[in-house]
Amino acid sequence: MKTRGAIIRQAPGKYEVVDLELDDPRQGELRVKMVASGMCHSDDHIATGDMPVGTYPFAGGHEGGGIIDTVGPNTPGFSPGDKVVFSFLPGCGKCRWCATGHSNMCDLGALLLAGSRFTDPESFRLHMEDGTPVGQMCGISTFCEYTTVAVDSAVKVPEDTPLDKACLLGCSVGTGWGSAVNAGKVRPGDTVVVQGIGGIGANAVQGAVHAGAVNVIAVDPVAFKREMAQSLGATHAVQSMGEATELAQSFTNGQGADVAIVTVGVIKGEHVAEAFGAIRKMGTVVVTALGDLTEVGIPIPIGELTLFEKKIQGAMFGMSNPSSDIPRMLDLYRAGHLKLDELVTNEYSLDEIGRGYEDMHTGKNIRGVIRY
Repeated sequence: MKTRGAIIRQAPGKYEVVDLELDDPRQGELRVKMVASGMCHSDDHIATGDMPVGTYPFAGGHEGGGIIDTVGPNTPGFSPGDKVVFSFLPGCGKCRWCATGHSNMCDLGALLLAGSRFTDPESFRLHMEDGTPVGQMCGISTFCEYTTVAVDSAVKVPEDTPLDKACLLGCSVGTGWGSAVNAGKVRPGDTVVVQGIGGIGANAVQGAVHAGAVNVIAVDPVAFKREMAQSLGATHAVQSMGEATELAQSFTNGQGADVAIVTVGVIKGEHVAEAFGAIRKMGTVVVTALGDLTEVGIPIPIGELTLFEKKIQGAMFGMSNPSSDIPRMLDLYRAGHLKLDELVTNEYSLDEIGRGYEDMHTGKNIRGVIRY
């Protein structure tokens, strides 16, 4: 069938909306009519070239939810009309990582940016009208009105789920929340610094608050984002890591924060070094942000790493397990323990995707959402 979707033809490049040809679902696949898609910074990293992909043109979007239109043959567990939230990380359920409860590390993730079907690197679900293959972001491409995906990427949710909010559970919420709760292991009474309050950092604040941190220090140069962090539970909000470090030390008899979480829009080694300087002995820096994947080097004092037993911990999707944690976070939302509505700053049509990313760059959004 035909669909419309936002693609980039090269990197650096800008998203443009074009007509596309979409495959019917095969066995183990679903065709989904999109309801909403979050506009994550990672898709902007694709456009800038910070994250090179395997196929151009490339259809973006990896955070979304929709309603199943067609189920592939011999594909149990799903029916037309079911609502699904996508996980940008597929879970095969069979590899070493899935089998040990680390499905965010599933081996299928090696092909997230290849653009092809995970099971066949030469097979593509999307094509230009002239037959040119179009890569799918994370195998799902939520910047399309309809998309065909593997069941490994879809989590069924109850029929009364508000997908315009729940779509955020597929990336930003789990990534931020899990960065505090799973990767940072924030405990009651902790002092936590969150560096960068966007779609990820806002949820790191929520996760730290939920885990019982008594001091949650949000850091962002944009006043609107600092205000948003405080509305989500941050106890303090400052413009710089220097201010955050002094605050954390003042709360801890000079020791520093227990956990510092790096969720800036475009990460540099210096950001990690600032967070490293903000934590106490045996403290943890959680690195969640992305930037130029080819950059190497973190300017930290090696002696502190050894003698103070400080830790630098990477976090992919906040160490969450999508198939179990997306429903769990939806339950937290329903119970009033997790805010989703407040995260959606502005809504856009698919044709307004360019303006949505301009608003992100100018600090106007915690999360922009495309509504179909």
